[in-house]
Amino acid sequence: MNHISLDRQKAYLVTGTAGFIGFYLAKRLLDEGCMVVGIDNMNDYYDTGLKQARLNLLIPYERFRFVRGGIENKELVFKLFKEYGFDIVINLAAQAGVRYSVHHPDVYIQSNIVGFFNIIEACRHYRTEHLVYASSSSVYGANKKIPFEEIDAADTPVSLYAATKKADELMAYAYSHLYGIPSTGLRFFTVYGPFGRPDMSYFQFTDKYFRNEPIRVFNNGDLTNDLYRDFTYVDDIIEGMARIIANPPSKTGDEAAHRVFNIGSSSPVKLMDFIITLEWALSKVLGRPVEFERIYEPLKPGDVRATYASSRLLQDATGYRPSTLLKDGLLKFAEWYKSYYNVC
Repeated sequence: MNHISLDRQKAYLVTGTAGFIGFYLAKRLLDEGCMVVGIDNMNDYYDTGLKQARLNLLIPYERFRFVRGGIENKELVFKLFKEYGFDIVINLAAQAGVRYSVHHPDVYIQSNIVGFFNIIEACRHYRTEHLVYASSSSVYGANKKIPFEEIDAADTPVSLYAATKKADELMAYAYSHLYGIPSTGLRFFTVYGPFGRPDMSYFQFTDKYFRNEPIRVFNNGDLTNDLYRDFTYVDDIIEGMARIIANPPSKTGDEAAHRVFNIGSSSPVKLMDFIITLEWALSKVLGRPVEFERIYEPLKPGDVRATYASSRLLQDATGYRPSTLLKDGLLKFAEWYKSYYNVC
């Protein structure tokens, strides 16, 4: 994909700025000379040191402002909108994790429902030009048709996390219909790369290798019916997001100025092939053979057997086409991991 430029005259709000995708998006905007305000509650769902390390790379930018707080704080959200008059809002703040939602439902309601409501309310009052918000491939739930397409029914969530993301899509549509807020929802599939989330499988597998622990593979050892995941390298995701941000939807007839896109690679990989490629990448970086000890277990509640994005709509609208090969992306992750954690 060719690199596109974003409007430096606009004011951008990126929520969840210390998160994985939020960090990369904010950095892309700042590298292009844009004014970016970031907000993040820096919660301890995973290592706050990693979040701080990401944030430390953003703080030196002259046109970056950071606010520590949660979007569930309506007074804080409205204060920021009043002060900066955001033209573009990218809402990436959310409580992540399918399995975590099984035992900690409250935080998902506060961040993903209440917090998102505060954002769209502020967009309404301050006439935001474009709201881009994170949804998830999890909304497809028990859908067995693959690849997943945006026209497919998404009414069978198998986790509370998925249900909150579907609720966000419905709220965004209603607000777009009622108040004319141009908004775009992004159904992210599995995103990976340096500075990634430690709760993601590739990061956990690497952690366990260096702790001399076996990895847990949730396919019951059934290699003829393996899990499939749609892995997309973070740089490709950010380029796709940049193209979306620059092209807000318009109202057409009775349809609201709202749309939802899958954003993934459209090239699902067997979990076992992914594991073998990660072993290869670590071997290449460490200069020695790497093989994970495996323990096979059944699929966990809330997990799905396959994620497979059809990105045709996004490609038609923006020219989005991921270009990073899995082996190249995992090699970059392995190089970063070795350097960041100083392992050998």
